[in-house]
Amino acid sequence: MKHHLRVEGGVIDPPPELWSGRATNRAQWLLAAAGAACIALGIELAVASSWTSGLAPLMMSVVGCVAAGLIILYGTLAFVHVVVRVDGEAFEVRCGHMGLPRRRILLAHVVRAEFAPKVTPRQWGGWGYRWRPGMGTAVVVRRGEGLVLRLGDGRDFTVTVDDAEAAVRIIRARLRMLPGGTAGI
Repeated sequence: MKHHLRVEGGVIDPPPELWSGRATNRAQWLLAAAGAACIALGIELAVASSWTSGLAPLMMSVVGCVAAGLIILYGTLAFVHVVVRVDGEAFEVRCGHMGLPRRRILLAHVVRAEFAPKVTPRQWGGWGYRWRPGMGTAVVVRRGEGLVLRLGDGRDFTVTVDDAEAAVRIIRARLRMLPGGTAGI
């Protein structure tokens, strides 16, 4: 049975059961290549080294290159893209190919949803999963449109995602459908 949503001026169809959107940053692949190059350099040093100054400096160089490469590689691949899903219960954000880091926010904890026409890495101190005092938390994978959720505890959660306006409309409709739901309008 299809439940209709009553709003001032009539009845509208309910929001879709699932909304999904994503945002991608192709520039992150260049950084990932730099991380892979660091790993390759570490492996090359370990395999083909003729260092005569001792084992300790060689091991420090190998471990340093491999560790730096892995950190760069994971840090960039985790934020090459983001997938946002909104269903009847929650708003969920998954980053990168492994879906980590992940954030799930129950819609019952959302007070308001707003469209943000211009979110930039500069506002948040770079790409990735960010926290800034007075601004809240964000997942920023590229500059451009995004959405901002105001949570019941007063904090904001921002995410860059394509077609953020549609996500905001759907979240607002879902919030109106919650018991006592006039939030998000």
